Amino acid sequence: MTTPGPEHAKRLERRSLGVAMWGNLFMAAAGFVAAALSNSTAIMLDGLFSLIGFGSALLARRISRRIDAGPDKIRPFGYAADEALFSTFRALSLLGLIAFAIANAVRNIANYLRGIVPEPLVFEPMIIYFAGIGTTCAVLWAFHHFTWRKTGKSSAILRIEAKAAMFDAVITAAAGAGLAAIYFFRDGPLASVAPVGDAIIVLMLCLLAIGVHLREFRGGLGELAGITAPPGDLAIVRRALRPAISETGGTVRDLSLTKLGRSFVVTVYYDPGRAISAAEIDTLNLRMIRDARAALPGSDVLLIVTEHPRKWPDDLNPF
Repeated sequence: MTTPGPEHAKRLERRSLGVAMWGNLFMAAAGFVAAALSNSTAIMLDGLFSLIGFGSALLARRISRRIDAGPDKIRPFGYAADEALFSTFRALSLLGLIAFAIANAVRNIANYLRGIVPEPLVFEPMIIYFAGIGTTCAVLWAFHHFTWRKTGKSSAILRIEAKAAMFDAVITAAAGAGLAAIYFFRDGPLASVAPVGDAIIVLMLCLLAIGVHLREFRGGLGELAGITAPPGDLAIVRRALRPAISETGGTVRDLSLTKLGRSFVVTVYYDPGRAISAAEIDTLNLRMIRDARAALPGSDVLLIVTEHPRKWPDDLNPF
């Protein structure tokens, strides 16, 4: 598959995010209506997830417009961090919703144990809701996944949206299966828990969701903290930069790679071993940038001329 140019890729990304925005708004509205008609907290939770998805897609479209903008007076390191901020705070907002849902479900179960019976579920609206939302989630996942592949798999935003649509489909299917079990067995094996079956399903859905969003949160936070990129990406960059070093001479004392959104920052600690002009350093740096981007799209190279690696020797350490 041929990767489109940067401008075309950004248009495809914004189009996909527009579809995500309106698709999530539809699912949120459907969830609130179905929850009101069925008295289901699980469906209300599903609708709230979709509402956060709408807000996330709206914010992601704004981020997408300026994500590739270079450094300026306000942002001397560019706008690549916005993508990592997006994934981090999106996951954090969902974790907050999960915590609220868990507390509400536990309260409903505790009330039932004290003799307070919740309103009975109305199952008829659920059939239409789960069929419609399941189909919508599948369409959104396919659309985001296709666009992500078509744009070179470089957009963390599209990857997150595709995973969110797939996860929403799984959550919806799990809620539907749980509520169906309550419907069919409410006068049999599940009779004792059927009145709070909805709250139990909410707890199960939250336990299913919390691990996924914790990983997203930790991943985004790690990028913002500047942790080292995966070893596979580091090996790709090392191989890509070898020809430039071999032709110019000198020694690479150290090399680090950090990921921030869809961009990578390669820091090369280079000892030329001889007198070298600023023009030669510029030529080498530009060559490294071209080679790194060919191997790992979105890379930038910071070339530091030094005799030492990233950590100063003890006798020179100023701290």
